[in-house]
Amino acid sequence: MTAPAAEPAPLAATPSLWRLFRGFFVMGATSLGGGVLAYLHTGLVARYRWLDDHTFVELMAISQSLPGLNATNMSILVGDRLRGWPGAVIAALGMCLPGASLMTAAAFVYGVGGDNPVSTAFLHAIAAGAVGLIMVVTVQLGSKVLTEIADYVFVALTAVLVALFHVPVPYALLGVGALAIWWHRPRRKDGAP
Repeated sequence: MTAPAAEPAPLAATPSLWRLFRGFFVMGATSLGGGVLAYLHTGLVARYRWLDDHTFVELMAISQSLPGLNATNMSILVGDRLRGWPGAVIAALGMCLPGASLMTAAAFVYGVGGDNPVSTAFLHAIAAGAVGLIMVVTVQLGSKVLTEIADYVFVALTAVLVALFHVPVPYALLGVGALAIWWHRPRRKDGAP
């Protein structure tokens, strides 16, 4: 006999604008590289409990389909969902301010000693950590969103198209996305298409 699945923790109360700014400021200041979406998932779903997994995936899909940085797009969408347009502005400011400040300082330092082997090793370490964070969130979200074998086939097909056949990512996503939509289309109960 299997144990019943644990109920997810209830969402926290809607944060104040100050708490929203502070939360995104901390996430913006402590996230590194391309793994920021994994870090945002941990912060928004597990730590602050402002979103559930389903809502996070929906907002992540929207943020990735829009031009611009995913983390900034995500902060705007989450801020708007939680506190309207003032929340969107405050969340984006909180997310971007630490990175903009650090990038300004990093540009100055890199201009002074960018070819230093220690600097190069540090950048390689950050890149490796970002890849690890992306893999963690992929596994965490994938186990909740991918429900059929066909879903895993679509993911694998996208990876093969991009990695082996060098199909540009937008074209691979559009093609495989259209195929997935067709596959998951509503069907009549009597078996007719």
